Amino acid sequence: MTQRRFALVLLAVSLPLTALLLLPAGYLILRAGAVEPEQAIAYLTRPGTLRVVGRSLLLVITVAGATCAVAIPAAWLTVRSDLRGRRAWTVLLTMPLVIPSYVGALALVSMFGQRGMLQGWLAPLGVERLPSLYGFWGAWLALTLFSYPYVFLSVRAGLRGLDPALEEASATLGRSRLATLWHVTLRQLFPSITAGTLLVALYTLSDFGAVAIMQYNVFTRAIYQRLSLDLGLAALLSVVLIVLTAGLLVAVTLAERRRTYYTRRTPRSPRRVRLGRWQAAAQAFCGLIVLLALVAPVGVLAHWLINGLQHGETLRGVLAPLQRSLRAAGLAAAVSGLAALPFVFLQVRVPGPLTNLLARSAYLGYALPGVVVGLAFVFLGANVLHDLSIRFGRTDYRSLGLLIFAYTVRFLPQALGPARAGLLQVNPHLEESALTLGRSYPRALLSVTLPLMRSGVVAGVALVFLTTMKELPITLLLAPTGYDTLATRIWSASSEAFYARAAAPALILVAISALSLVYILEPDD
Repeated sequence: MTQRRFALVLLAVSLPLTALLLLPAGYLILRAGAVEPEQAIAYLTRPGTLRVVGRSLLLVITVAGATCAVAIPAAWLTVRSDLRGRRAWTVLLTMPLVIPSYVGALALVSMFGQRGMLQGWLAPLGVERLPSLYGFWGAWLALTLFSYPYVFLSVRAGLRGLDPALEEASATLGRSRLATLWHVTLRQLFPSITAGTLLVALYTLSDFGAVAIMQYNVFTRAIYQRLSLDLGLAALLSVVLIVLTAGLLVAVTLAERRRTYYTRRTPRSPRRVRLGRWQAAAQAFCGLIVLLALVAPVGVLAHWLINGLQHGETLRGVLAPLQRSLRAAGLAAAVSGLAALPFVFLQVRVPGPLTNLLARSAYLGYALPGVVVGLAFVFLGANVLHDLSIRFGRTDYRSLGLLIFAYTVRFLPQALGPARAGLLQVNPHLEESALTLGRSYPRALLSVTLPLMRSGVVAGVALVFLTTMKELPITLLLAPTGYDTLATRIWSASSEAFYARAAAPALILVAISALSLVYILEPDD
């Protein structure tokens, strides 16, 4: 099979997939279109709505910048340096990704907020009150600490696939290590950096838990407040989110245009940079990140758990939600990883307006709050699938299949970004060489291209798995009756202020995810 014919097959697969992925956005546009034009204009131009837009954009920009400042040095240290304990640091630096934003925000407030645990420890020194965490700074801190792993994993995968030949050539020309890092390494890592940063920006736009806990009024909080008052206006705000997402995607596309990120040779393992006297500073940098993003939240959860056990709480009933969480997350990761490959191959190997549009449109579902995606599928289930459910003897349209479908729509971009970054670093001449040896194009991709982009694919699948484990709104709305997961157990307990009851499933969620990271992340060379 030739490349052209194979591209047509991928296009035939991608077109219906794109239609399914755009289903929630289409539903929201229909609902928003039902709002009277005068009412829509008045609502969108009022000062309160404009403030919501400004706060959302400010939060996106600052969180994206902060995550890059944290994640890029951490990824370089764990891949390219002789940092002691690289394997352990990689797992520890990735683990904050599995902490639900609302749990992390609650833990940060409990630890560092006014009258929190830290203030109690400082009271003997005369500290009566710490600065308030509520508002912008609290939301910024929480989202930065629990979303920087998106950039960390993407950049780490890019570094592992980067050929050090260009860096060595730069060094032989007399450039310093810092100049080489700035002009050569970061330039080659641009797809990985933009892929991770884009995920952080979309995550920040769509997150509800952290901003709700920190009482910072942005799009998701405004949409949630409108859901019970006027679904049309809630859909209208969601459409604005879609427009902002489209703007982000266009900006990324323009930034990446006419750049080349692969080299003319097969990548090889670089020599690790010796940190020498900077070893202690590097350890302190990684330790500070882990302290704030992992140790402090887990310490608070452990404190809640111990207090709960002392007051009669038990650990019964956690095993079944754990099994359901693992099953749903595993299926969602596998489906998303497979669905991402046609989009990635078309966009990178057959570039054009149509293929680029198909790939970029798959990101729209991630920009929508989980509660909105869930409501879109509730509408689909209630109006389309309900009759089918009755016909097959079911009284409820909700099913595991519909839940996995919604997860895929929501989290497919997490598989797309790292996989695309990995493919951009694979020299297409390697595939051409395989074709000249008589292999068909699909066999060339399977035997040559996929192994070389494996780091990016694995990183994307890992992201989907870990994020699905903690997903809450979609699970609440679409899971079959009685299909409670660790995330729903945590939410139901914490929403009733039973923090001791929420601590056990939250700690198990972190522990299981840590074990999965040890298995999923590739060992260093």
